[in-house]
Amino acid sequence: MTIIDAQGRPEPPAGGDEAATLLGFLDFQRATLAWKTAGLDSAALNTTIAASTMTLGGLLKHMAYVETSWFSRSLYGRPMGEPWDSVDWKADRDWEWHSAADDTPEALHAIWQHSIEGARASVAEALANGGLGTSARLVWPNGLSPSLRWILCHMIEEYARHNGHADLLREAIDGETGE
Repeated sequence: MTIIDAQGRPEPPAGGDEAATLLGFLDFQRATLAWKTAGLDSAALNTTIAASTMTLGGLLKHMAYVETSWFSRSLYGRPMGEPWDSVDWKADRDWEWHSAADDTPEALHAIWQHSIEGARASVAEALANGGLGTSARLVWPNGLSPSLRWILCHMIEEYARHNGHADLLREAIDGETGE
């Protein structure tokens, strides 16, 4: 039975196995970003604070990119699909951050949710065909490849880091605070 907190986030299972625990924490972090970006219009999603150019809209699109990059390209060596494949990354290596200002809130949430759905399907495939120890197709310069376990831990870290940014941005926008 999944427990949902006051912000609509699924609590990670207290007694789950390793895969369920990792996936539970990743889903909790995903739901935290959903909470921090919920109900905001384009102006709010494009708000910056202090010296940073980071926006909540850019954060949504960046996390969509990261989900697809790790769970499609890195894990399986598959093309990322659009909009990623047609981007001139050499011209703008932070395209996802910059181009988010041109997207509606609905489009940003949709691309992020689509990326999460693809990530979940890729994880299910890897768990069914080798488990958490499944090696990614990605090979680092040192010859090693990360495991699915490593990728899941990295994604938890990526969300946790950026959810801290989302906390600051959301508070500056409308005073919304919370874990």
